[in-house]
Amino acid sequence: MVLFGEASLSEKQVGSNRTYEYLSLGEMSLGCRVSSGICLQCRGVRGLCGKSRCPVLVRIESIFKHRDLICREHIDGSTPPALFVGRVGYPKVYVGPMIPPYHGDTEILDTPEFWTGRSILDIVDYRYSLVRGKVRFGVEETQNPPRLLQDFQELAMAGRPAEAEATFSKRPRGLIILDEYVQPFGPSALLKKFIAPNISVDSRIERAFYDTDMKASEAISSLYDAGVLVTRIQRAFSLGMFGTHSRRRLVPTRWAITAVDTSISSRIIEEIKNYPEIDEYYVYTFKNIGNLYAAIFIPESWSFEWIEAWYPRTFWNYDGSTPELMGDYENYGGRSSYAAVGGCYYAARLAVAESLKGMRRQASCLVLREIHPDYILPVGVWNVRESVRAMLKTEPVKFDALHKAISHTLKFLTVPLKDWMRASVTLKIYHQQRKIIQYIGSTPSPVKEER
Repeated sequence: MVLFGEASLSEKQVGSNRTYEYLSLGEMSLGCRVSSGICLQCRGVRGLCGKSRCPVLVRIESIFKHRDLICREHIDGSTPPALFVGRVGYPKVYVGPMIPPYHGDTEILDTPEFWTGRSILDIVDYRYSLVRGKVRFGVEETQNPPRLLQDFQELAMAGRPAEAEATFSKRPRGLIILDEYVQPFGPSALLKKFIAPNISVDSRIERAFYDTDMKASEAISSLYDAGVLVTRIQRAFSLGMFGTHSRRRLVPTRWAITAVDTSISSRIIEEIKNYPEIDEYYVYTFKNIGNLYAAIFIPESWSFEWIEAWYPRTFWNYDGSTPELMGDYENYGGRSSYAAVGGCYYAARLAVAESLKGMRRQASCLVLREIHPDYILPVGVWNVRESVRAMLKTEPVKFDALHKAISHTLKFLTVPLKDWMRASVTLKIYHQQRKIIQYIGSTPSPVKEER
């Protein structure tokens, strides 16, 4: 094992709040995005970040498991299928397949719907066994795609793992990027040649692809209703495969994930607004890979709020002394702007909308997330969507009053009520504001006439 502190440092670049180091690790170069202070002091062995495992070393160890197979100029294996569209350089972006160095049923490597309950080490291994090839395209080239882009689009329609071969311009090199919104992936290199000769396409995605008169939102909805996994819809959408011909574009994977979550949940929300309200307070709780989730469903008309609490020594609160909270809210009328908290908001909203649709009810929904240091590295927005989905499939604890629901929730969470109250619109509305109906008793007695 090669330790972070023993690697030689070179090609130093300083970003706005991170330092980039290229580490010479045996025969491969591995780029790491690390803290400019604490990580260089710790070098993976002193535990200064307070995490149970060093996130940089976890990724390096995972890559080293496959190093002899993935650090080559040629690779063949069964792609899950997996494709990635970058956003750097937009409107000219890097697009390419991701291939593991082995054959067989590899679907789990790029299907987050199967990952709930898996350890974070398992997930890192899945992602770092995939080698990414890169070719640069303009986002509008989907309207008259060159042959290689057509091959990528055909791969995005695959219904099961496909045998593939890739030849790179040089040995793949990895850049460890800690990003809450995109899944991690293994090393990458410019692609010289790609072959996937026997792709079995999903006819549902194929029909949407060839219907150039159908709007993208309609294609997304029809595929979701047909039972296509959200991850697969996002993949095809990012390859510019939906919408009327003149409006098709490549969409960076990060943006495509949120766009699909938003589109599906918006449609479901309009449907659940026609349903009656729940008649009790529902409380759900769930724990997954260093995250605590809780949801309170309030018997009122639709609204939604998502709040995250990042503990000290987590990635977005490294140097803090107390948990940092942020969130966003929408009332019955919905949002007019993008949620400041990002894609996690829409991922959680989709899971909540699905749950209410299954009940044929509506509610005012508050979803809380605590991120603890055991969450050693960000693994992607899917973690929120699938964790909230799993939580809402459990049996809720029901109460007849909001204060009882809150009290039960706080037995599971660790952030005190005063902090949630400060951050939450929902709690302010329903915990502090008395409604006018509460001032109305029985029918008043008639006023006696003065004599």
